[in-house]
Amino acid sequence: MAKHNLDPNYLDPDYEPVVNHSGNKAFQEVLAARMQRRTLMKGGVGAALASIMGLGLAGCGSDSNSNNTNAGTPPDADNASATDLGFTAIAVSTANKVIVPEGYSAKAFLPWGTPITGSYPAFRADASNSGADQEQQVGMHHDGMHFFPIDFKAGGNRSDEGLLVMNHEYINQAALHPDGPTYNSNGMRPTDEVRKEVAAHGVSVVHIKQDSAGTWDIVFGSPFNRRVTGNTDMDIRGPVRGYQKLATRFSNNGTQTRGTLNNCSMGPTPWGTYLAAEENWHGYFANSAQMQPREQTRHGVGSSTRYDWELADGGDDQYVRFNITPTGGSGADDYRNEANTFGYMVEIDPFTPESKPQKRTALGRFGHEGVIFAPVEEGKPVVCYSGDDSRFEYIYKFVSSRPYYAATASGYLLDEGTLYVARYNEDGSGDWLSLSLDDPDFVSRVEAAQGSSVGDVLFEGFENQADILLNTRLAADIAGATPMDRPEWGAVDPNTGEVYFTLTNNSQRTEGQVDAANPNAENRTGHIIRWSESENDYAATAFQWDIFVFAGEQGTETVADGAVVVSLTDDNIFNSPDGLWFDYNGRLWIQTDGSDAPPYQNNMMLAANPETRDIRRFFVGPQGCEVTGVVTTPDVTTMFVNIQHPAKDWPFGNEGDHPRDATVIVTRDDNGVIGA
Repeated sequence: MAKHNLDPNYLDPDYEPVVNHSGNKAFQEVLAARMQRRTLMKGGVGAALASIMGLGLAGCGSDSNSNNTNAGTPPDADNASATDLGFTAIAVSTANKVIVPEGYSAKAFLPWGTPITGSYPAFRADASNSGADQEQQVGMHHDGMHFFPIDFKAGGNRSDEGLLVMNHEYINQAALHPDGPTYNSNGMRPTDEVRKEVAAHGVSVVHIKQDSAGTWDIVFGSPFNRRVTGNTDMDIRGPVRGYQKLATRFSNNGTQTRGTLNNCSMGPTPWGTYLAAEENWHGYFANSAQMQPREQTRHGVGSSTRYDWELADGGDDQYVRFNITPTGGSGADDYRNEANTFGYMVEIDPFTPESKPQKRTALGRFGHEGVIFAPVEEGKPVVCYSGDDSRFEYIYKFVSSRPYYAATASGYLLDEGTLYVARYNEDGSGDWLSLSLDDPDFVSRVEAAQGSSVGDVLFEGFENQADILLNTRLAADIAGATPMDRPEWGAVDPNTGEVYFTLTNNSQRTEGQVDAANPNAENRTGHIIRWSESENDYAATAFQWDIFVFAGEQGTETVADGAVVVSLTDDNIFNSPDGLWFDYNGRLWIQTDGSDAPPYQNNMMLAANPETRDIRRFFVGPQGCEVTGVVTTPDVTTMFVNIQHPAKDWPFGNEGDHPRDATVIVTRDDNGVIGA
């Protein structure tokens, strides 16, 4: 997600630095062919680029999907059809309020600081709540979320009661405290301020219920209400568990860590748990040593931290750990390896509040935006996809070694399997490249690269599979993956089985770096790519892809089969697509995290019919915000949308300099299906 300069410590270029200097250019030989496929935007204001595929993907999905369970879809949810859009598109807006179509209503819900557990401490308008209070309140900067029907584990799909689970990506220090962050005369920070900042990160699990009048509220006193923070004890699972490069003073054997940070998007599992993604975690750690290991340089770890947590004046071990400069004789004596315990997907069981979160290392370590599961079938592997949200990074797929059986499925399925990275070919085909020492092709590439410079790193090989997963980005460089324009959220069409990913933007791509899947130099507006796996097998190592839509101004065209399939108008111009989600009927919801500049104005959410590519603006957020995170109840009559870092005075005018992120509840005034 693109970040905004909320305070002097929040600088966009440093938040998501370009750290892929591998020089992967899989399409050098096809640039001439690509250039021949350009067409002009209407109005002559730029260039809209043709979808490279020579054939559309609609209808290429599996005919057997009706027999599958879509990941995260409550049993018996209606995925049959009904993807037409039945609302009138709304205009762009600069207003400091949420705008929805006529016939719909929007209401703010669960703002930052809402008490949900423990002693339920009330939020104070001057932001003077303590760190202990924040550990019992909804965190800051709401992001990805999912609604679990309260009867999900029993095979049900209730839409009037459930667990709303959401990420809290990062913080605005100026808003979190009465007078912003403070320092004493020795340059140290008050410990309780640091405690509060750590607690404002992580995940909230909130038990909510709808009354007979249709109003949603928290179920106070519910044992399911829970906060998972940047200091919650967690287990490390999968191939990296126990690897010596994860040994710390807290966990000498490298099997445990504390906390999850910078949780952006997420992914509900087919067995009813929640995977929180750790995205831009690198900025929380500082290493002032002259030389840094590749596990840090390939992610952009610097010599100072984003929030100075390591400067907590009490010298508590839980905060000292963010200084990863070596000070002892080995990793077990200090925190040089602490950053190696971050960058994973973190599994949380919302229905078992006493359970310990699990970091699933087999899914790779990088800047996870989220994870999306393919439909599962009895006796077949579990397959899931994840994007690495940074410029010139990659899209990954994990295929489990063990088969899925609904009666016994759990997180163990994510601990053994093969991690692949995507290569997009000019002719519309694609390949999944294995990152495994069991793959002779990958091993030969590793052997050929030893002793050479891969980007800024002198490559000296991998010790074992754990080392590969710890250095997933480096392994993908060597495999020859396609560097993408910030791959963010993914979504799987429940009707066709096609996989969609947003490519948010990449203003640093030059003309010499363009390729078929990322065909715009200085790509400031982004696009959405999609693919269909070979022979409708999600475990396949080949796929066919096209570009679903290019974002941009009025007249921006997307071309397929020589015909214009989308030409953007006032009703659907958008930039920087970010959040992405298919509802249970198969409508695609697209959220933006753009610049707030004309002609787009405030960030928004659009709905799309994936078959016809009819796209309409449905929701516009308040000033300064990012619209991020969307889910509905199984009956698709209540929609939850998150608003992150809004401007002052939204949604509660008396908060002044302490604006509050919040969830927005959207309903139809006639209680009908959202979007229909």
